[in-house]
Amino acid sequence: MIDLRRLRAFVALAEEGHVTRAAERLGMQQPPLTRLLRGLETELGVLLMHRLPRGVRPTEAGKALLAEAHNILARADQLPAIVARAARGEAGSLAIGFTSSAAFHAVVPATLRRFRQRFPGVAVTLEEAGTAELVDGLMAERLDAAFVRSPVSHIGDLDVLSVVEEPMVAAIPAGHRLARATIVDLAELAGEPLILYRRASGPGLHDAIVAACRGLGFSPIVAQEAPRLPATLSLVAAGLGITIVPASMQRLGGDDIVYRPLGPAGVLSAPIDLASRRARPSPVLRQFRKMVSGAASRP
Repeated sequence: MIDLRRLRAFVALAEEGHVTRAAERLGMQQPPLTRLLRGLETELGVLLMHRLPRGVRPTEAGKALLAEAHNILARADQLPAIVARAARGEAGSLAIGFTSSAAFHAVVPATLRRFRQRFPGVAVTLEEAGTAELVDGLMAERLDAAFVRSPVSHIGDLDVLSVVEEPMVAAIPAGHRLARATIVDLAELAGEPLILYRRASGPGLHDAIVAACRGLGFSPIVAQEAPRLPATLSLVAAGLGITIVPASMQRLGGDDIVYRPLGPAGVLSAPIDLASRRARPSPVLRQFRKMVSGAASRP
């Protein structure tokens, strides 16, 4: 590895063409400067300077080194700033996961957009998956943080930040009798075929719906389960049953689906949390959590 002191001495000599002037430029005596040049020549195994009666001139090998030396030294001069940006969390990489339904809430894409604008030096990668898969990614250190819908605070190695809590709504086939109502009580779904998010992919919303139904005195008829919440809406549009989804998913629209708020007896909410590993958070992750926390605190 080339000693940067030797390289700086060589550049000064090549540009000044004179040992005395190069020594003055570097603020050193001539003998140490000459030793630095000889050391570099020994290190590289080539003659870099022609010694002339009134100065020095780069050899062909020296000219080739000079062309590269400026880039090397400029890059070396940038290293303190590069390291400082990384230490502040302004550079590096960040892998973010999210459930398909979380992506529909405005806070998630808005936060990601603000983060990229605020920290353009951070390379952000995104991954969509179910909550269980996202937790696996966090524990395997494949992901740095994940927006999840299901409770994961019981997992001791994770920090969980509450981001937002939104109401859930009933998604009803357009031709169904309940589509004519302005509000649907959860008890009205007794006896109706329900389409639910597959429990193995994320038990939080699934269990909340089932528990709310049982709290009103009936067990839901689960006609279908889908691997992702958007897929439940496709089944509703096909007329296979009714589902309950976070209100932000109404933006999917569709002429075959009608969305209705749930009555007070069956109000359900859907959380969005940011989960990340508790141990050794990187500076970039700390910056991201700070931004998400700020978004969560805004009304």
